[in-house]
Amino acid sequence: MSVRVRFAPSPTGPLHIGGVRTALYNYLFAKANGGKFILRIEDTDRTRFVEGAEEYIIEALSWCGLTTDESDEVGGDLGPYKQSNRTHLYEDAVSQLLAAGKAYRAFDTPEELNALRKDAESRKEVFQYDAKTRDKCRNELSMSKDEVDFLIENGIPHVVRFKTPDTPENIVFNDEIRGEVSISSAVVDDKVLMKMDGFPTYHLANIVDDYYMQISHVIRGEEWLPSVPLHVLLYRAFSWDTPKFAHLPLILKPEGNGKLSKRDGDSGGFPVFPIEWKDPSSGNVSQGYRENGYKPEAFINMLLMLGWNPGDEREIFTLEEAVASFSLDRIVKSGARFSPDKAKWFNEIYLRETPHEELAKELCGLASERGIELNKSNALSIVGMMLERVSFLSDVLDANWLFEEPSIDSFNVKMVKKKWKDETASYLEDLAVMLEKIDNFKAEEIEDAFKAFLKERELGFGQVLLPFRIALTGSGGGPSMFEFAEYLGKEATLDRLNSGINKVLEIKAKLN
Repeated sequence: MSVRVRFAPSPTGPLHIGGVRTALYNYLFAKANGGKFILRIEDTDRTRFVEGAEEYIIEALSWCGLTTDESDEVGGDLGPYKQSNRTHLYEDAVSQLLAAGKAYRAFDTPEELNALRKDAESRKEVFQYDAKTRDKCRNELSMSKDEVDFLIENGIPHVVRFKTPDTPENIVFNDEIRGEVSISSAVVDDKVLMKMDGFPTYHLANIVDDYYMQISHVIRGEEWLPSVPLHVLLYRAFSWDTPKFAHLPLILKPEGNGKLSKRDGDSGGFPVFPIEWKDPSSGNVSQGYRENGYKPEAFINMLLMLGWNPGDEREIFTLEEAVASFSLDRIVKSGARFSPDKAKWFNEIYLRETPHEELAKELCGLASERGIELNKSNALSIVGMMLERVSFLSDVLDANWLFEEPSIDSFNVKMVKKKWKDETASYLEDLAVMLEKIDNFKAEEIEDAFKAFLKERELGFGQVLLPFRIALTGSGGGPSMFEFAEYLGKEATLDRLNSGINKVLEIKAKLN
């Protein structure tokens, strides 16, 4: 059988990065094996359906560069690829199971089931609808045919449940990541396959769709591992071949135990969604990696390394390189701990490998959004100066002194108190005289003249360079001051230097 895999999200809200990683691993496995990557929307749980979530999923995958081979958007021979448009298949499947005695109708009300659970709790037991308890419930296995026919004829709501084996057995299957797994069928209850609203549950629709879409490998999160025995039993009930399973490790929170959640992102100040999500009911906005300035290539590379080991020390992979190297046997079994700092590191790497022309164009657009006028030439200069000092291109815009002379209120007072001595102003005034004499106001010439100035005055770099930076920028960090002076030009550099000296003297006077 040719390799066919699917990513099958439910449109119940934004796509967590764990879901994106599942899509990524499916995509890589398909491409590495000459197979097909399919997007299937599992929208049969109408109670949890969220408007706009399906469109969000499609946009997120597109931003990540994970193009699908088959979906409702691109087409395919085995569609439709949205479960709500495939209900006839589930109805036929349920009829087949009912006729074979492998499923049955159940008429229990929620109140009756709650009573059974409470009764079990009173005996310090856990109620499970299965071979041991189904005869105490209201279903066609415990009722006469006449009773069942009467209920159906009168339109009494009911569900259809799967009939698990009366005698427990060990369900053994091979997981492509974890090896042989054995789970007793005793832990499997008589799951609902068709709900009262006529829509299938995940378990039925998942099996039916995977069969009819000819899915060869089911690659999904490890939270679905306990469901495999039920799925194996369902495949057996239909006399269908079982696909191969691979269950991915969890993405863990940065610290402590448990799976990475939105709450972790909110408290840690980092996104857990690929792109921004606006909740249609509350209006609340959740940050996304795209809007936070991450390059999609960096985001995908970060996810790749959260649970996959290439077998060497490499960490940087383009999508094409990942396809060439990817295999399921390199996926780790244990949970992968998410690191916000590592995510930033990946973005820094990709940002610095991006052509400056491309970044300059993007920077002009970002500046315009903030009401900052920036031409292409200056943008190129800024990119050249600042690229090694930022994690995101948007960080450049936070350095207001790149675009305008710093106001007295923006000066770093702590830096002034620490680094500006009584004699500093006179040093800088003399420096201004030296800078005025430079004809070719370029970084290299400025640096040579600066060093000669220090040597002549027998001064150290720290006595002049940092105060020079403070006077021009109001801060204690930034690019090479010689490059920055060239960027400003002689006139603006001298204007800022003289203005900065006066501002610092004013600040010092207030401090005293």
